[in-house]
Amino acid sequence: MSKILISYYSRKGQNYVNGDIKNLAKGNTEIVAEFIQKAVGGDLFEIDTVKDYPIDYTECTEVAKVEIQQKARPELKNYLASIDEYDKIFLGYPIWWSVPPMAVSTFLEKYDFSGKKIIPFATHEGSGLGGSISYLKKICPKAEILNGIAIHGADSKNSESEVSFWAKKFI
Repeated sequence: MSKILISYYSRKGQNYVNGDIKNLAKGNTEIVAEFIQKAVGGDLFEIDTVKDYPIDYTECTEVAKVEIQQKARPELKNYLASIDEYDKIFLGYPIWWSVPPMAVSTFLEKYDFSGKKIIPFATHEGSGLGGSISYLKKICPKAEILNGIAIHGADSKNSESEVSFWAKKFI
C-alpha cells in the first residue's frame, strides 16, 4: 500500500465568498484537505509562510499578484524532512490569479518529485483549476500530475461526499 501525503496551503480570515468578503475561521482548502484525509488516510502537512499575508483580502490579492509577477518564493515556517516515503501527494491550494500561491512553489521546489503522483485539489470562487495544472507540470516535470478537482470555496463545507468520492479513485 502506498503512503499518502496531503499537503495544502489555505487562507484563514478575510476571503472572497459569493461576491462578499467574509471572515473564515478555517480556510476552504484546509476543510477540503481534512475531508481527503478522512476519506483515504495519510499525513496532513500545512504549507504556511513565515511572513503573513495582509489581513485585508484586497491587500492580500495585490501582494499575491506581485509575488506571481516576480516569481517570488516566500519562506515557509516548516518543511518536511523528506517526501521519499510518499508515493501519492494530494496537493491543495486556493487559486490566486489563475495559479497556486507562490508558497506552494516554494514547497514543490524544495523536494524531488520524480516518479511521484501529484493529485491537485483547488478551491476557487469561479475560476476552477485555472492554469494551475500546466503550472504544476512546469514546476514538477518529473512527477505525474493526475486529474485534479476544483471545489467552489463557498461550497467547501458541504463538499465532503464529492471530495471523498473523488479522492478514493486514487487509492
